[in-house]
Amino acid sequence: MADPAGGEVPDEPGRRRFKGDRRDDYAMDLFREALANLADASRVNRVLGALGRVYNPLIDAPIVDLATRQRVAGLLESGRAEEARAVIEVRLTLYAPSGGQGGPGSG
Repeated sequence: MADPAGGEVPDEPGRRRFKGDRRDDYAMDLFREALANLADASRVNRVLGALGRVYNPLIDAPIVDLATRQRVAGLLESGRAEEARAVIEVRLTLYAPSGGQGGPGSG
């Protein structure tokens, strides 16, 4: 029998609709947030901390490791936002090798 919702679990009490891999969407949202808020070092640090708690099977490590998080924090605190952006973008590329910068259809 065909699923009328195009492969999604229908809304029922106690059930949520599933729209793809939620981890992917969440991580891409966090990357976008970090890149959009480079002027706020503490916010970027919190976002990268959240990305550090999510596993990336492509590199067999957290999406953002502690050394990267510390490096970005140091760069931002010393006013080197563009260098911090480059470091974050490297981790984004490791996470989404197709170059998904969070545009339509990515993540």
